[in-house]
Amino acid sequence: MTLAGAVAIDDQQACRKSLSLDGVWQFRHEDGPWRDAHVPSPWQAEFPDLVDTFGRAVYRRSFALPAGWDRQELALHFGAVSYFCEVLLNGEKLGEHEGAFLPFEFVIPPRLLRATNEIEVRGVMPSADRRAFPEFPFGEIPHGKISWYGRIGGLWQSVTLLARDARRLDAVTITAGMDGVVKAELGFTAAAAGLPATVAVLDAEGAVVAEAATTAAAAASVELKVGNARLWGIDQPNLYRLRVTLGEGIDVAEESFGFRTVETRDGRILLNGEPIYMRGALDQDYYPDGIYTPPSLEFLEDQARKAKHLGLNTLRCHIKVPDPRYYEVADRFGLLVWTEVPNVASFTTKSGRRMRDTMQGILRRDRNHPSIIAWTLINEDWGTRLVENAEHRQWLKDSYDWLKAEDPTRLVVDNSACFPNFHVKTDLNDYHYYRSVPERRQEWDDITAQFAAGADWTFSSLGDAERRGDEPLIVSEFGVWGLPDPSKLRRKDGSEPDWFETGSLWGDGVALPHGVEERFGALDLARTFGSFGTFIEQVQWYQFMNLRYEIEEMRRHASIMGYVITELTDVHWEANGLLDIERNPRVFHDVFATINADIVIVPRPARYAAYEGEALPLALSIGTGGLSVPAGASLSWSGEVSGSLAVPATGPVSTADLGSHAVTFPAGTGNRMARLDFVLEADGRVLARNSCDIAVYARRAAPAATVAAADPRLAAYAEGLGYRVVPAADADIVLCNAVDGEDVEAIKAGARYLILADGSVETNRNLRTDMPPGELPHRSIVADGRQFRPSLDQHLPGITLTERDGTIWRGDWIAGFSWLRREGAFAAIPGGPIFDLSFSDVVPHHLLTNFRPWEFGNNVHAGMVCGWVHKPAAIVGEKRVGRGGVVATTFRLTREAPGADPVAAALFDALVATTRELPVDGE
Repeated sequence: MTLAGAVAIDDQQACRKSLSLDGVWQFRHEDGPWRDAHVPSPWQAEFPDLVDTFGRAVYRRSFALPAGWDRQELALHFGAVSYFCEVLLNGEKLGEHEGAFLPFEFVIPPRLLRATNEIEVRGVMPSADRRAFPEFPFGEIPHGKISWYGRIGGLWQSVTLLARDARRLDAVTITAGMDGVVKAELGFTAAAAGLPATVAVLDAEGAVVAEAATTAAAAASVELKVGNARLWGIDQPNLYRLRVTLGEGIDVAEESFGFRTVETRDGRILLNGEPIYMRGALDQDYYPDGIYTPPSLEFLEDQARKAKHLGLNTLRCHIKVPDPRYYEVADRFGLLVWTEVPNVASFTTKSGRRMRDTMQGILRRDRNHPSIIAWTLINEDWGTRLVENAEHRQWLKDSYDWLKAEDPTRLVVDNSACFPNFHVKTDLNDYHYYRSVPERRQEWDDITAQFAAGADWTFSSLGDAERRGDEPLIVSEFGVWGLPDPSKLRRKDGSEPDWFETGSLWGDGVALPHGVEERFGALDLARTFGSFGTFIEQVQWYQFMNLRYEIEEMRRHASIMGYVITELTDVHWEANGLLDIERNPRVFHDVFATINADIVIVPRPARYAAYEGEALPLALSIGTGGLSVPAGASLSWSGEVSGSLAVPATGPVSTADLGSHAVTFPAGTGNRMARLDFVLEADGRVLARNSCDIAVYARRAAPAATVAAADPRLAAYAEGLGYRVVPAADADIVLCNAVDGEDVEAIKAGARYLILADGSVETNRNLRTDMPPGELPHRSIVADGRQFRPSLDQHLPGITLTERDGTIWRGDWIAGFSWLRREGAFAAIPGGPIFDLSFSDVVPHHLLTNFRPWEFGNNVHAGMVCGWVHKPAAIVGEKRVGRGGVVATTFRLTREAPGADPVAAALFDALVATTRELPVDGE
């Protein structure tokens, strides 16, 4: 029976023909029913009931042999089948193959051929069950992110029937450097041995620019010289073709290549002898419908255009071997690619061999692509145990040496590292770390400074590291979540993709997309953001703010040679892409290249908030990548404040420190967000643009409210802000860090309390602590030999003070979105609703939990949600207690002198006013 499907015959070269066997096949999983399946595609992408399945499956289809093809050698070619398969033709086994990512083929014995032929592929996607799959349990096979985003089984790349002469070219390795010399290592079939062959180099117009003759053999070498060879590079991806003709056209084969070199020297990456700055993005290479299978060549081309528009010059194809069209597109578009071996979960002798075999297969298939500039053997110590196991470290060094010898034309990374693992021997000193800003801004700055200074923690401290000392520094993973617009991801009938139901096992449950709009509605967040659509826009701009700040900070350090943003696209529930999984842009798509560029202006104000009339120090620097700043350049800024200065000539991959310059914002306009726009120009050309947002505050009026504070520190702080401190009986509000039983009774009787629950002191006056005033505890409080977590629920049931450190609220890879509703007394706080950089010094290290969802639209004035709108927590919340009430906040407002931070002072004023307006019985 012949099934319907796409069938095409390639007659471009009469000596090599192909018949596509893609299309509809019959398919059966385990003992299930036969049904139609499309090839290429993983079965998990095809059938909703099989989304999360391992196991065994059978594919079959028939084809008619085209006339005359029986006079040539025929072979069945498979692009990739996951993970193991046996292939039968007309009931007889042709062979078997192990490995999920690479091509293989079987020559068909002529005796098996019929006018109509049936192919049967018996595939296996193994689980971790060693009894069911003793030869290759899942943990010991290279699988990459299959363990994160779902299973991939079956025929996920194309199947083709090939017709060719048994005398033919079987393999070619091309080395082409800056000198225009092409070295071709040729491998011919045994049947071709002794035949004459011509090797020619063709330019982009098809003209022959070099030619040589050789004799076919199992291993033949040819060297050709191309005069004035045009180099392949990021901005000029010049490609050539190597054509090998056997005899008088018995066989003709072509391979694309480019002239280029990649090396490291003195802490820099050199492409064609010139330094480059890596502006990369992690690319998981997942697709909205096909999972592993790209929809089309046009889809890949559109993705490449968007990557270039975003200012990217590198894609780190993450622990996966992509469809070969991926590299073909990168070659044509001038995108550098950093490719990684898919990891295993458990390192054994067998799994180590499988990883080596996979890398050898990658070299066989892909090594002639000029776009590929680097290989990685291990990602983040996944599968290995480098910290504990010396044998694993030795294997990694040996593997580095082996791969470097196999392919000296590219960079090799041993282990793309993160805390607490490291490098042992590598061409790039790359490291991963994630911190959100403003939540953990200081940590980002500190780690980046340490890394830029050549931190010892990037290499093994166990006596076996082989560190040259000039390995280029690359922050090879960093970033933060935004969220995509779910309406752009749903199907035409409004239903959700299957992956909306996944992610619940990640990040303490905050990575589950399903129900995001319902959670937004239940928390009444429209009161804060206006609408769900506006919320999505706001969190995407939050993502941009993070990436801009972190890129700027890296560009301040001349020793850092590049970075890799996590990531190019969202992948199912993982929502940190510059594009969503459908390749829809984020709101910042058209401005991102202003900071993701070769030349970047870095403005660093002493604080991202200022009073009107205050001289705010503003440090300025320029980071160059592969380009230079010529002599005579100038940097100017405009907005509420304007100015300019001369910029010295600055060479590539350098930093020009332009010093500190005071800016003063005019008075009379009130609280606002002020934007400074920067332009770097030379010879009438704009070299770079950037902007910086500053929260500007009018000078405070004398407050009218009176406060009481038993704690002399709080009393002094309030007085420093101009408040009159009076006895509790005469005060509008009572100010404290915590309450005790006496306080609760006063509240019940009608008092209004403002609780600065910032973790700076004990929450019960009966607890003793040795923490100095203002210091944030990142540990339990010790009192009378017992440990206590800071908590308000001892006397106010339903409010718990929760430490963020060590929780999903901390702000690492999965972001938390912190917000302040600008209404009432908080309407005077500029910006919002999501915290901007001006909040850096007041961001809380604790949260208030146990507020009910319905309270987030009224009783909670500031709060946060994590990931896909999970784990709501309050930062400012109010409660009615008896006849009185409390406002509690975890903002850290008293760390500096009163009024030193305009944001802290404005928040304090708003909190006092909000507390003063609490409804009290009898008034």
